[in-house]
Amino acid sequence: MNNRRRLTGVVVSDKMQKTVVVQVTRTYRHHLYKKVIAAHKRYKAHDEFNCREGDRVKIVESHPISRHKRWVVEEILERAAGGEKEIEEGAEVMQ
Repeated sequence: MNNRRRLTGVVVSDKMQKTVVVQVTRTYRHHLYKKVIAAHKRYKAHDEFNCREGDRVKIVESHPISRHKRWVVEEILERAAGGEKEIEEGAEVMQ
């Protein structure tokens, strides 16, 4: 096994080519007030699996791929429910 960091998060954007934005949520207890706080951080990751928005993925640290990409999608843990974007009822489709 290697010493690369591995994080689990949710894909929040898949609009780029071969790149997804993964939001990793970390929960911790505040040292003074003892309240549970959720902190979020977004990582740009290289994607060869064609991930979609809402997928839970595992990302792994890698060498710099571009200016902002230093992570690679290692595996898809859970696919997003629904798959395709749904059209709201009552909304007209532009032709």
